[in-house]
Amino acid sequence: MSVTTAPIDTAVRRNPARDTWNVLVRELRPVVRDPFTLIFSLLQPLVFLGLFAPLLIGQSGAPAAETLSWFVPGVLVMIVLFGTGATGSNLQYEMMTGSHERTLVAPLSRASLLVGRALKEVAPIVVQALIIVLIPLPFGFAANPLGLVIGIALLAVFGIGLGSLSYALALATKNREWLFWGVQQSLIFPLLILSGVLLPLDDGPAWMRAVSTVNPVNWVVQAERALISGDFGAAVIGWGMLSAIALAVIGLFVGIRSMKKSS
Repeated sequence: MSVTTAPIDTAVRRNPARDTWNVLVRELRPVVRDPFTLIFSLLQPLVFLGLFAPLLIGQSGAPAAETLSWFVPGVLVMIVLFGTGATGSNLQYEMMTGSHERTLVAPLSRASLLVGRALKEVAPIVVQALIIVLIPLPFGFAANPLGLVIGIALLAVFGIGLGSLSYALALATKNREWLFWGVQQSLIFPLLILSGVLLPLDDGPAWMRAVSTVNPVNWVVQAERALISGDFGAAVIGWGMLSAIALAVIGLFVGIRSMKKSS
């Protein structure tokens, strides 16, 4: 009498949480192996901090510590704009080299391919924010410790949303690198200027002040300033958190949807 045995199921089951962790680890490995990329991506914020801040201090006439307390939080938001806003170029490079196609056929949840990448942006944001905060300390800048921790968490949420949108843009433009950078640059700089990072918008034209009220970056910048100064009762903190969370939800929704449609 022959005995038949059921075939052993060796298929790898998709687990969104496990898959997201694996993608996150995969994305963090190059950062750990080559941490210099974190410093290199700080070039623009460091230029603004080193060259624009002295001009701002001279023009304002206020003490250096007071001006830095206003300017440095904006530079922290600038890190997110310049860093996570351009991170989609990495995915675009993977698509051009065929690496992305291989990950699509792997037994991984499509959503995890986007979420894992987006969560990777948290690590560079934390490291770079701490560097930017340490540099102006000898010049009188001071940050409320609790406010700084909450502020970095706010930047992380904001960065996840912006990074997700950057990945979605990369998926939409595919191998047209010029189109990715054209759209990215066309959006980043108006958002930066209309957020009051470089100069106060109080004396700007009425239309500019009106546009800034619907600019989520503006509310995140104001929230960072209030948090780092220790003004926890400021209403702008709530608006900044709401803006960051809304951007994260929208970014993840658009990014996951784009990843699922990717081929």
